[in-house]
Amino acid sequence: MIIHDISRDALTTPVYEGDPEPQVEQLSSLENLDDCNLSCIRMTTHTGTHIDAPLHFSEDGQSIDMLRLNTFYGKCTVISVEGILTGADMERLLPYCKRRVLFRGCGKTFLSYSAAIVLADSKVVLVGTDADSIAPSFDEANTHRTLARAGIAILENLNLEAIKAGEYDLCAFPIKLGGLEAAPCRAILFEMEKGLNR
Repeated sequence: MIIHDISRDALTTPVYEGDPEPQVEQLSSLENLDDCNLSCIRMTTHTGTHIDAPLHFSEDGQSIDMLRLNTFYGKCTVISVEGILTGADMERLLPYCKRRVLFRGCGKTFLSYSAAIVLADSKVVLVGTDADSIAPSFDEANTHRTLARAGIAILENLNLEAIKAGEYDLCAFPIKLGGLEAAPCRAILFEMEKGLNR
């Protein structure tokens, strides 16, 4: 089995426009003859690879700690495509997809409102992208809210550069942050090596 780390480094990845840069404060250091190394991190919950909970765009939506963990583990399809996907695009693609779908598009793939509507009527439980948002900047709210109402988890800011289109097993559990609208995660793809029956 091949393990692919598809997470971005939260401390070095560019942040969403307008968000603060992450900051690290060294509270203690072995170099300074302290008992241990201890760091403090300040960043948004949307820094680096992360999962949006429905609460992100909905006042009565679930927080990140309330989402079902089995959503973030299981069969997944990686699709190589660029641009703003429409409902018609999703109707064409979904018959070939598992219940978790990741879009590989060099940071240039987004779901339109019509694509979100089609996904909401499907069996998909998670969508992900290597862009910094699942939605285009001119229509963030509608796409996010539609997916959230359908119970579809959103995984953003993935690193899919070395990943080929195809089927994998995904593991992307969010950090447990009670009551918050998002959380960083370590996203992993598992790929079965060809010719091995283990």
